[in-house]
Order: sequence, then structure tokens, then C-alpha cells
Amino acid sequence: MKTFKLSYLLFWITSLVFSQHEMQVEATLLDDSKTLSIQQQINFKNETGKPLEYIYLYDWINAFSDKKSALGQCFSEEFVRKFHFAGKDERGGTTIKNLKHNGQELFWKRPVNYPDVIQIKLDQALADGHTFTFEINYLIKAPDAKFTNFGFEENQLKLKYWLLKPAFYKNRWFIYSHRRLFDMPQQVFDIKLKFNLPSGYDLTTSFKGETVREIGNQKIYDFPNQSTVDTDIYIQRKQNFDIIKTDFSTLVTNIESDDLQAEIKSIIAHRILEYLDQNLGFYPFENILVSEEDYQTAPVYGLNQLPAFIRPFPDGFQYDIKLIKALTAKYLKNTILINTRQDKWMLDAIQISLIIDYVNTYYPKMKLLGKLSDFYVIKWFHVADLDFNDQYDFLYKNVTRNNLQQSLNTPQDSLIKFNQKIANPYQAGLGMNFLKHYTSRESVSKGIQLFYKHHKLQFSEVKDFKKYLSQTTEKNIDWFFEDYTNLKSPIDFKIKSLKREKDSLKIKIINRNKTKVPVSLFWLKDKKVIDKMWIEPFDSIIAVKVARKSAQRVGLNHDAVIPEVNKRNNYKGVTKLFNKPIQVRLLEDVEDPKYNQLFVMPEFSYNLYDGISIGPKLYNGTFLPRQFDYKLSPKYGFNSGALVGSASINYTSWQYNKDLFGVKMGINGSRFSYNFDLFFERYSGFLTLMYRNNKDRRSNKRQFLTLRTVNVRRDRDITNTVDDPDYNVFNARYTYQNKNLDRFFVASIDYEIAQKFSKIFATATFRRLYENNRQINVRLFLGTFLFNDTRDSDFFSFALDRPSDYMFDLNYYGRSEESGLFSQQFIMAEGGFKSQLEPDFANEWLATFNTSTTIWNWIFAYADAGLVGNKYNSPKFLYDSGIRLNLVEDYFELYFPVYSNKGWEFNEPNYDENIRFIVSLDFQTLFRLFTRRWY
Repeated sequence: MKTFKLSYLLFWITSLVFSQHEMQVEATLLDDSKTLSIQQQINFKNETGKPLEYIYLYDWINAFSDKKSALGQCFSEEFVRKFHFAGKDERGGTTIKNLKHNGQELFWKRPVNYPDVIQIKLDQALADGHTFTFEINYLIKAPDAKFTNFGFEENQLKLKYWLLKPAFYKNRWFIYSHRRLFDMPQQVFDIKLKFNLPSGYDLTTSFKGETVREIGNQKIYDFPNQSTVDTDIYIQRKQNFDIIKTDFSTLVTNIESDDLQAEIKSIIAHRILEYLDQNLGFYPFENILVSEEDYQTAPVYGLNQLPAFIRPFPDGFQYDIKLIKALTAKYLKNTILINTRQDKWMLDAIQISLIIDYVNTYYPKMKLLGKLSDFYVIKWFHVADLDFNDQYDFLYKNVTRNNLQQSLNTPQDSLIKFNQKIANPYQAGLGMNFLKHYTSRESVSKGIQLFYKHHKLQFSEVKDFKKYLSQTTEKNIDWFFEDYTNLKSPIDFKIKSLKREKDSLKIKIINRNKTKVPVSLFWLKDKKVIDKMWIEPFDSIIAVKVARKSAQRVGLNHDAVIPEVNKRNNYKGVTKLFNKPIQVRLLEDVEDPKYNQLFVMPEFSYNLYDGISIGPKLYNGTFLPRQFDYKLSPKYGFNSGALVGSASINYTSWQYNKDLFGVKMGINGSRFSYNFDLFFERYSGFLTLMYRNNKDRRSNKRQFLTLRTVNVRRDRDITNTVDDPDYNVFNARYTYQNKNLDRFFVASIDYEIAQKFSKIFATATFRRLYENNRQINVRLFLGTFLFNDTRDSDFFSFALDRPSDYMFDLNYYGRSEESGLFSQQFIMAEGGFKSQLEPDFANEWLATFNTSTTIWNWIFAYADAGLVGNKYNSPKFLYDSGIRLNLVEDYFELYFPVYSNKGWEFNEPNYDENIRFIVSLDFQTLFRLFTRRWY
């Protein structure tokens, strides 16, 4: 403890060198318990090296005041509705009462599109090295904590960015907006703080040396002048923070602990702080504040999804992992000061690699599923073999398999949510672990410690990090900083060929995506490693000649240290017939690249005519998607008593770092009932080109061009009036979409040609959510036949309210029903009407307009209008209107017709038969509800 106090004293003395600005702050909590009245003096010291005409302040609380702010835009892109539906009082914001210098008002404004930044115009330029003092009197109303976990919640305030702070300057102003990234650039400053609270409230901060007084019904906290970085505060009626004193720092935390005893929590905290002290260096502040809210900004994904009654890990493990994740992040953020938008990957790399080493040290046998791995049923799966640290590669691979990866040096505000929260931090940590195996663990750890020692509380850049790592490693590591951190495509090595000679092997290795990084080669015998070597970085193809060493197989990256997108092509047999043995597994599992895997899973489907259909699904897909996948799914229909099912083969060619990001092709076939005792067979081949804006991955804009042919054979029936029940249709479709919460737009144009008809039609859907929370939906459909020799039937005609779906694209549960519940299923296609009107088909042309708007919350009024054109008949104008219950948009909706060409529909007998519904029972459709928030 004496050592800590001496070290801290030395820091306090030297911190005067680093502190740029000084603040004096007096804050008072008002009666509403969510508003702070703040009087603040800032002594701004110009150390930019040039005169300044403006000073900028971060005011990130005010980001919540405007739904059109960068923060609001993020919520919209991720389909988070709660912010847009929140009222002004829930969102909070900042009110500037006055901003003065020497008693005179200063001119200030908020720059365009930056409601959370304040620009102060100086009367005269501030010379380098000089100080400018100004005072601000303002109110901040805390936003509801439901938006970011920080803010007002149940009579407590949890505030992260509550103070107005000078913006960071290094060669330029870092003018950053709050985007829910929790990445305000950190800098050291001196602060003297006074807090006035009503009696009954407690204040928790990382500041030291407070004195607390109670005068009347006021509790006053006084903090002496001190250097700091972290200004997080928690104001609570019932304080729930533990204060754990250690030989290194005092930990202030309320991270949830599963009812662990205080002694156990103290032991864990001491061990983590000792570990960080040894592997990073001395923490320069007396206290470190780590809250449950800090942890939830970047939790250990998987642990945070477990319900409380499932506890597969030993006592203390979850608390240990949660604490080291949050504590390491805060430790680094408060000491290594960087361009947080551009270079955060450095902190991620250090943090995740430290956590990996910590788990390897203290929990070397911990499995990803914990004790669940020991259960007999689960033990049979490969997922039970995965170590706890295997989660990082697994979750990172989720984006590389979908061509969603973004390089580590991509700015944080340009990353999609999954990459920002999960994939990129894990890629950075895996890269650091990769570097440790390529060089040595000791040399990389030493480089990190030197970097921390010499750049603690100073502005640091990537070149500084590289400097110290290069000094402590003997191998050339330029590839890590020049190639690995700039990966535009995922790493993928392949053994192309192997030639056996007497005592040697000639191996040709391909670097499929030209990612210039080293790769490891292993000699394997009886499933054990007998030797290993590193092959230096190459960007195309290389041939190596190595000793045979009695190997039965050779493999690349056998220990999975390199985060490859595909390890299935990494092996070649030397004495074995197959490169990899075949493995058949019941139920889906994680991928095991050492085997050719085939999965068998029971599958069911439902329609009215087949009833519940059950059968085995044979396929090669794992929890992560593959470029090549196949599926064979025969089923027995219990109603039809027949063999039904489907089969498909698909291949996706990912195009990396291009606007044309993927080409998907495939063939598929299916057989099901389309009526009682009547079956259809459908065969299709397709090619789809997929486009996006490669320079703006957060944009939800996508374009698709699909060419396909659909061949249908149907059983003949007396009710089937089509002369030829078998037909082939060629379809070309172009689709443009830009899906956001507040602005949703999808448009498509289709061309179809068959032997007896040809048609062209277009659909456009627009959805707008206004600031007053009123939503309007507009849809337009226009379609016309180019020629039509099938007018004796409406099977291929445009439908007003219920398409015949001759391509068998739509998920009808009773596609041939003309009455009853299944006939009331509604799918928004073609005319889009909800009422059943006459004429209900158009054999010449159709033009319809569909709209709906908010009445209250999820209750909408809808209306449809259209013109129906049939050969030899005058166009007919039709309309309908009613009430729409938008329970889950596009997934579960109800439509209640009110008025149409038929008059007041609710006066009709059997009105319940007019009600229409949307219900999605398809897993893939429901899964998109989740993925649209993350990708």
C-alpha cells in the first residue's frame, strides 16, 4: 500500500505537466430528481501550437434532445423504436442560461448537424500557451436510461457525459457527436467539484478526498482540486456500490455478482487489479469506478443472455469475467488517450488479449458451455469441445461468413453495430493473440507494458504502439500493422496440392484472398501434432518443400490461432485416403474443420392440405453460413398421407471490398399439396447479384438483380380451368431498398414471360415515421400484360386482394381456400386490397394505391384505391378502408374492413369472415427481426 501511495504521489506531481484545462463545477440536483443546475468555470489552456479563434465544447447530453441528431440516426438505422416514440421530457437535453467571459456574454452556437457540440467565438484569437477563462450557467435534464442505460431511472441518476468539456485538439479539433459508441475523446484535466443533493441521496464517483456535510435538507459533497479523466457520477437514494480497497487501487463497483460473499468479490477484484498492474502497469488514479452500466456497454455476449436460473459456470466465474471485461476497458480508457473514433482497435486488442490470457491462466479448462459440456446429450456435440476463449473466433467468423467484415482501422462511427460491439474488438484481440504465437507471448507482453509505461496519460497513436512492439520482438511484424489491421477481405489459406517424395513433401499453398499474413504448417499423426513451422507472409501462392516426418496428414492453422474464414480447406492426407474423415451428426452443431460434416435434423412444416409434415433434413450447414450449402428435406404429410418436401443447392461467391458484394446462384425443388389430394412440383434455378455502398456499410441501401426460371407441374383437377397445368416462367427482377425506422423505402420492377403470357409490373413501398410519432405508409402497384393468351382463366391475372401465386413464392397456409379462416390470410402483394371486391382479378392491367396512417400507437387507419382493367370491359374503380392493428410490422397484423364499394362492411352478416390477418410462422422471417438491429 505504501508503494501505491508513493507511485500515486509521483503521478500527482507529474500530472501537472499533462493537464491542459482546469474546471470549477458546482452542481445542484433539482426537485424533479432528473435535472442538474450547473455553474461551471473553464480555464481553457491553448496548447495547440497556433492561435485559436474558436473553442469547441462537447455537450453530449443534448444529443438526446433532437430526434434528427447523429444519435437519433443511429437508433433509426438499427430499428430502435423507443427513442423515436419518446417524448421531449423523456429524451432530456441541455439548456444554456448564459455563457460569459469577464461578465460579458460570448457568442456561441451549435454547428449545423451537431446539436451536441457548442462552438464559442472568441473576441480575439487566443495565442498558443495562453489561457482563456469563461463561465457557463446551464441546466441538464437527464434522458431516460432506457436509451443507453445511462440517465434517469427509478429515482437515480446514472450519468456519463453530463459535463460540458472542451473538445480534444491534436492537429485539428476532434468534433465528434454522441452516437451511442461511448467514445468521447478522453483527456486529463484538473477539476474542483461541489455537489448539492437533497438529503437521502448519495453520490458515487471516482473522485477522491471528498468531504460531506448536511445542512438542513441538503447534503453537500466537496471534492478538492484534482487531476482526472473519468467524470462518471451516480446519484442514488440507496447506494449499491461496493468499495474494495486493494494494494493497487480502490475499486468502486456495483457489477452484479450472483450473491457472492464480499470476501470472494474482494479476492477477485484484488487478483484482477494485480494482473493488470503486472501485465500493463501502474494505474495512476486512486479510485477506479466500474459500474454495471459500464459493463453493459460491451458485455460478454452469451453470458448476458443466460437467464438467472441457468448457472453452468462455477461460483464466481461470471462475476470474474464480467469484472475483468469492464475493469480492463475502464483501466485502458482512463490511461491511454487516443483518437477514440479512429484508433480504438488498439485498446480492444490489448483488452481482449489480456482477457484471453487471464482465462488461460486462471481457468485453463473452462469450456464455452461450462458445466453443460459434461451432460451426456450435449457432450456428443462439437460445441461441447469448445473452450471458453473459442467464442471470440466464432463470433468474429459470423461477419466474415456473411461478407460483413470491416477493417480494424475503420472509424467507429462507420462500423455496423455487430462489428462495433463484437466482431472488430474480437478481431483485434485475436490479432494480438496471433502475434503472440507468431513471435512470443513474452515479447509482445513486454512491448505492451513499455507502450503503457511511456504513453500513459499522453495522446497516443498507432505508430507509438508499433514502435514498442517492434522493439521487443525479433521478427518483422510490419504485416500486423500494415495488413492485418487493414483487412478488406477475410483470411483464407488453402493447401492446393501435396506431392509425396521419398523423405519429403512438396506442398503448394494458396492465399485465396491475398491477405499478406504468416501461416502455420502442422505435421499430424494419429490426431496429434508432431511438428509445426511458420511460413512468412505471402500474398498469392507459395510452394514449400518440407521433411515428411512420418506425418499422416498436414494442416494449416491447426491450432486455429489465425482467425480464418474457412478452415475446411486446410488439410491434405499424406498416407490417408481422405483429406478429412466423414462425420454424421444428429442435429445442427458448430463447424469442425477436421471433418466433412453431414447433419440430420427433424423438420416440420404446415399447410392445410398436407397438415403437419415431418421428416429428416439432411444438410451441411452449421451455426455459421457456408458459401456452398445443400439441403435435402423429405417429409411425410399426415393429412395428405404423401411424401412431400424440398431440396436445394446454393453457392454464394462473395466479392470483397466492392459495391457488387455477392453473387448467389442455385437450384431448388419442392413438392407439396396445393389442394386436397392435389400436388404441385416446383423446380427453379436462379442467379442474384447483390449490391451495396461499400464506402458506407452502415447505410441500409441495397440493390438486387435476380434472374430465375420457375418450372411448375400441377395435378389436374376439374376445378383447374387452365388448359395446361404445367408451365415455365422466366422472371427478371430489380429491387432497390433503403430500410430505416423513420424512412423505409423498397421498390422493385419485374418482367415475366411464359409461353402464353408476358407481363411487367412495379411495386414501390414508402414508410415515414414523423417526429410527432405519426406514421404514414404508402404503396403503389402498377402492372400490365404485354400479351396474354390465358384470359379464359384468372390464374395468371393480376389479383386485387389475394394473388393466385402461380410461382409458388408466397407462404400460404391454405392457398386454394375460397372461404374460411385460411382464405382470410393476407399477404401484401399485387393489388394489396383487404376487402374482397369484384372484379378481383385483372387480365389486362392493374393500378392500385395502398396507404395507412397512425391513429394511436399501433392502431392505424388504412385505405386502398385502384383501377382494374379487364379485356372487353371498362376499367372499374374500387376502394376500401378500415382499421389495421400493427402488432409487429410485416410479421403479425390484423385488418378490420369498415367501408368499401360494398358499403359499411361491419353491417354485413358474418363480419368476422371479412377480417384479414398476417401471421409469419417462418423461422428465417422471424430471425430478420433480430438481425436488422445488428447488421
